Amino acid sequence: MVAPGELLFSHAVHGAMAGPSTRSLRSSAVRTRIEDFIAWANGEAARHSLPGEVIPPDPHGAIGTRRFRRTLAWHIARRPGGLVALAIQYGHLRTALVSEGYAAHSRDGIHELIDIETVRAVADTVADLNEDLEGGGGVSGPAARRAIKAAARAPRFEDAVINATTARRLLANDNALLFDNPQALLLCHYKREQAPCHRTGLRDTPRLDHCVPRCGNVVRTDQHAASLRDRADALVKQAAHAPQPISERLCDHAERLRGIADTHDRARITLKDTTA
Repeated sequence: MVAPGELLFSHAVHGAMAGPSTRSLRSSAVRTRIEDFIAWANGEAARHSLPGEVIPPDPHGAIGTRRFRRTLAWHIARRPGGLVALAIQYGHLRTALVSEGYAAHSRDGIHELIDIETVRAVADTVADLNEDLEGGGGVSGPAARRAIKAAARAPRFEDAVINATTARRLLANDNALLFDNPQALLLCHYKREQAPCHRTGLRDTPRLDHCVPRCGNVVRTDQHAASLRDRADALVKQAAHAPQPISERLCDHAERLRGIADTHDRARITLKDTTA
């Protein structure tokens, strides 16, 4: 959308007056752009006969910058590695990722925003696992039984209003914290005291960019096992077109992934196994 190194909402791109001492749009200009975008999106939906894509009128009035910011945060947080991207996008890295000294200078409200989106993402992960287990799915890993117990608590998230206060309370209860890591193809049922992703100190969330394969918090599902085999197949195909040393490493890695998937199949437990 913009040139490398340029701001997403730059006045140079959008042709509007910049704010004081910045190159970004003023809040009033951003609000106008939001309304223009809604009008454009609805026009495109009508032109392509896609009524389900129409953005309906909001009962609370115009969508201002604060609410738009929350909407962007919701979508960013639910992408792979999204919580890290969210922190970067909004100019702050959570204390779980950086030193408290830097975090103390964070922008107003960013702690609360990331806490809320973290808990919402956790709630989605717990609900998805609960649905999978109810359908006969299995899990494996050191934290498999703990994850099943956490998934059984999924209904308590339903219809709950997640605000900054409830987010902090839930983040303090590590029995309820189940994080999805699609890059590592695993779930993390986070326990602070046994998290090797944190070399020093105890944090309230895991470092999903530093997952350790032998961690005691690891959980894998049937879908993870299937994805591990898919990734292994892709590596073997890549190896067929790579020089021999690289090809051998790719094939070795593929075998390790298949081994993890096979281990899951042998060790998986289901909801029935924990209630028998």
